[in-house]
Formats: sequence, C-alpha cells, structure tokens
Amino acid sequence: MSLVIIDYNAGNVQSVTYALQRLGVEPVLSADPEVIQKADRVIFPGVGEASTAMRFLKERNLDSVIKSLKQPVFGVCLGQQLLCAHSEENNTDCLGIFDVRVMKFEPLLKVPQMGWNNLDNMIGPLFKGIEEESYVYYVHSYYAELSPYTIATTNYITEFSAAMHKDNFYALQAHPEKSGKVGERILQNFLDIK
Repeated sequence: MSLVIIDYNAGNVQSVTYALQRLGVEPVLSADPEVIQKADRVIFPGVGEASTAMRFLKERNLDSVIKSLKQPVFGVCLGQQLLCAHSEENNTDCLGIFDVRVMKFEPLLKVPQMGWNNLDNMIGPLFKGIEEESYVYYVHSYYAELSPYTIATTNYITEFSAAMHKDNFYALQAHPEKSGKVGERILQNFLDIK
C-alpha cells in the first residue's frame, strides 16, 4: 500500500510518520500533486494556523488536488478544520469538502483544549473495535460544529465534531499519533478502509 502524508509546512509530521511505521507502513512525505494523486491512501495532518496553511496550499495548487482526490483521505487536527468550508481563525475560507464552520472556543475553560478527552457517539469504520468514551489526545482552540457529517463527538465547553466523514474523506480533530492504543487503532482502521 502506498500512503502519502501531504507536506504543506503545517506542523510536525514526524510523529505521524513514526505512528504509521509502527503499523508497518512506510509513508511518503510529499507536496507533489502527481505523487499525492497516485497514492492508495492520503493523510492530511496539521498543526498551525488556518489562513497561513490555506495560502500555502493555494500557492501550490494543492487545494484543487486535495478536492479532486478519490482514494481514502484522512484529515487530522488542522487537516480536519481545513477540510471544512470556513474557519473563524483569521476569517479563512477553507477547502469546503464538509459544509461546516470551524468556530473558536468561548474561553469558559482553558483554551486551547490540551490533553485527553473522550470520544462519544462513534459510528462507521474509523471506530471499529473502539469502545464508547475512549480517550484521545487533543490540542486545539477551534472546533468543527456538529453537522450531518459528524461521526463522533467530544464535549469541551460545547459539543463538537470530534470526527467527520463524507464520501472518501475522513477527519479527526484529535491527534491519533499521540493517542496511544486508541489512536493506533484509528490509524489502522483508516488503512483498512476499502
């Protein structure tokens, strides 16, 4: 299986690479549209700021490439947010795969949410074999609102889309590569999607 991690200067991809290597997959890190389009699986991770990331994607035509992909694609953290329509972070228009807004947490608790929180209401193949209320690791100040695409929820200040799915696009707000056995299983489940 060929797996590409999209390289768009948005955070540390080494931990994602190591997590995949532990599962026996050697990913390729690339910003080359042809390499990305030919991959069996694509992971779109990210840590950073939405408008800077979107500017980088557009300058390299990677925004169009991502929207055109037909193989399973997995957006993680900022990657999930960029797959949405619009982010409140610097009033950024995103990729629009999910017709969903990304909102900033009201500072009723500590923001960013940093640490472990549970997954609820999980549905679909991404969560095969994972028990309800399993814990995963988060670091984020913005969240995707609930929508028909929501396939798992988490509650921090408000209930939000912990994961989403539409067609061949899957997304997770938490960091599976930092979420122990649960995160490892989520990554394996993504690799197993037909």
